[in-house]
Amino acid sequence: MKVGIMGLPQSGRRTLYALLTGDRAESINPDGKDSVVGIAPVLDPRFDKLVEMYHPKKETRARITVELIPALEENAIREGAVFRDIAGTDALCLVARDFKDDRVYHAKGSINALRDIDAVMSELVLHDLILVEKRLERIAEGKKRAKDEQGQKEEPVFMKMKEHLEKELPLRTMELSAEEIKLLTGYSFITMKQMIIALNVGEGDIASTSLADKIKEKYRDHEVAPVQISARLEAEIDALETEEERSAFMKDAGIAEPALALLTRALMASLGLISYFTVGEDEVRQWMVRRGAAAPEAAGVIHSDIQRGFIRAEVVKYHDLVSLGSEEAVKKAGKQYVMGRDYIVEDGDIMNFRFNV
Repeated sequence: MKVGIMGLPQSGRRTLYALLTGDRAESINPDGKDSVVGIAPVLDPRFDKLVEMYHPKKETRARITVELIPALEENAIREGAVFRDIAGTDALCLVARDFKDDRVYHAKGSINALRDIDAVMSELVLHDLILVEKRLERIAEGKKRAKDEQGQKEEPVFMKMKEHLEKELPLRTMELSAEEIKLLTGYSFITMKQMIIALNVGEGDIASTSLADKIKEKYRDHEVAPVQISARLEAEIDALETEEERSAFMKDAGIAEPALALLTRALMASLGLISYFTVGEDEVRQWMVRRGAAAPEAAGVIHSDIQRGFIRAEVVKYHDLVSLGSEEAVKKAGKQYVMGRDYIVEDGDIMNFRFNV
């Protein structure tokens, strides 16, 4: 599963990618022509708390794959190659610039995040509309030559998609039946992907939510949610040598949690994933599983043998463990639950699987 990081030139997408992956920004794709793929650890304060409680020999965070998409310059959009990069991702993160810096030019000549988001959204909708119209043209041509059963099945769905896109709405907001979704399996529509907006603000605006609120209101029918981040501020925090220094910096800046942590969890959510944990003195580990997954599927994330031989899952809720202080106290309070094959995993569950193969 892969999230594409995209945006206009000088939006801060490369800086954000560097922060997510731990790479040095200046060494990433200097010519900007090709996409770059990296791995981003998921920053989750629940994981940090569990490490603090267990002091394990090994600690393993969940990780997601991120791809830095070439900047959405006019020539890249016109030539269309950038859309192929975008099509290869499972979800999208649009970086929109709202920071002011005279040393960093803006392709449009001025800073206006809403304008830039509008421009990108319009290009993505137009891209999908063109694909839909081309398919409808082929279906119409096929009717003249011979009976096209597949085309007959697809035509009403594509007509519905055309009407939806002409309203400048992304396809992810369109209601589709299971049968219609199956018909579209072979197609890659960009606006079908989940999207979040990383609003890259200046250091002085990190506490203000006015622009984020405007974006929520304007795009309430588009199923996108803004995550506010100051890439420069996050880079300064990340460059500090010790956790104590980072914590002090954040406290002075009035930041409860790094925006980078909020962003990585938002990226997970965009992929339809949740976290569960396994804990112990040997290892504390964060795992990812699709939202709505049953316990055996979560077991299979660890190893296929555990899924195949699944007997039960012993489940502790994160807030119970933290509030009661230990697994022993949780058991005494009757808050360790034994769950069967039908149990639907919840975000933050602490799980231990019993199995036999």
